[in-house]
Amino acid sequence: MSANRDILIVEDNPADVRLMQEALRTLEPAVAVHVTSEAAEALRFLRQQGSFASAPRPRLIFLDFNLPKSNSRDLLRQIKGDPELRLIPIAILTSSDAGKDISDAYELHANCYLNKPLDLDSFFHIIRWSAYFWLDIATSPPRAVEPFDPLYFTVGL
Repeated sequence: MSANRDILIVEDNPADVRLMQEALRTLEPAVAVHVTSEAAEALRFLRQQGSFASAPRPRLIFLDFNLPKSNSRDLLRQIKGDPELRLIPIAILTSSDAGKDISDAYELHANCYLNKPLDLDSFFHIIRWSAYFWLDIATSPPRAVEPFDPLYFTVGL
């Protein structure tokens, strides 16, 4: 199991962020939770740009699919189109149960689509079990091999 237990939450609603942080606080081993509230900020975090130069690579992203200030679909498209980021699992977390939203998410290669439940216990349950699955049950692929990695060019070993 990887020691990296970083989770990125991309969510504009402070109340939902607080609930997610509370749900994740009880996980063992502990997780490190990082939060961005819009797509551009999330991309800077993931690409380790600007004030996020030392940001860790998350093992899981919870993405609100209806960010009002930015386009969640475009963010998902950019992450899954980037060879450095595409292997990070993305759990769409949204209040929408519209068929088009669900189809859009999976067509853009989201790893799962989660509806935000209305009651607190169910909300905590979904967040905890999703994090547990992606961090402790599913096997994460290693980071993509860099073209300049000496092991990439090793022949016959």
